Amino acid sequence: MSASASTGDRRSLPVPEGLEGERLDAALARLFGLSRTKAAELVELGQVLLDGAAAPKSERVSAGSWLEVELPRPQEPVAPVRVEGMRIVHDDSDLVVVDKPVGVAAHPSPGWQGPTVVGHLAAAGFRVSTSGAAERQGVVHRLDVGTSGLMVVAKSERAYSLLKRAFKERRVDKIYHAMVQGHPDPSRGTVDAPIERHPTLDYKWAVVAGGKPSVTHYETLEALRHASLLEIRLETGRTHQIRVHMSAIRHPCVGDLTYGADPVLAARLELTRQWLHAARLGFEHPDTGEWVEFTSAYADDLASALDKARADSER
Repeated sequence: MSASASTGDRRSLPVPEGLEGERLDAALARLFGLSRTKAAELVELGQVLLDGAAAPKSERVSAGSWLEVELPRPQEPVAPVRVEGMRIVHDDSDLVVVDKPVGVAAHPSPGWQGPTVVGHLAAAGFRVSTSGAAERQGVVHRLDVGTSGLMVVAKSERAYSLLKRAFKERRVDKIYHAMVQGHPDPSRGTVDAPIERHPTLDYKWAVVAGGKPSVTHYETLEALRHASLLEIRLETGRTHQIRVHMSAIRHPCVGDLTYGADPVLAARLELTRQWLHAARLGFEHPDTGEWVEFTSAYADDLASALDKARADSER
């Protein structure tokens, strides 16, 4: 089990006869009163063993097989703390769109003590949907702590349901800008490679045979001396997808030391995180049915690094 599992409540028990033939995630949900989504998440986090080994959430269980499960401790209520630099881009009765600064998580999670989007919204007096786990109510998609840009949070239950479905069915335009090392060839293309948790380093993700289907489209906007500015459109929304796919084609995001970026280039551009920004977000409004689209300017540190890279290219 993963190292993070030690913070939870460990249970070991045989699969009851009544659950013979059930999917692993469905069996967990019934045994422990979890949502199917939460059960699947525990499996994907490596916190479930079936007969001593990890198994996919779709694995059919047999009566008498031995389950070892690390259940999460109940989350404390979201701390309502305002976040400096958080900007409200749009607000109506169904949803709120925020421009998230770097260093902010979407919601609380084990091991994260820093600021969150949901904490800021609570402190600012926003009431969000009660759907979803208590610590992530209203959250229909997430951005990494080290990625800045646009996020939408549902305020009404109907908006939560419709937006979750839209993200799942890939009916949302998620456009990112990334500065990557080198010059991708071809300059416009698609990375279609499955992603799963790294086989040996559980803080990373990787292209893994049998992982979840993951598709990233990219187009070069600007070629610089040592890097390229890309526009990236996600078809799927896997954890660290852009970072993993760019690293897989040997053009990691500038500053992304976790996924193989050159620390010398990052230092020269005075960049302390990956150059990655959620620049545009578009979707069908859950109430009006009209297409809405929002944009976000580059964060100051990204804009400064890009200016330095451009200046270096002109020498």
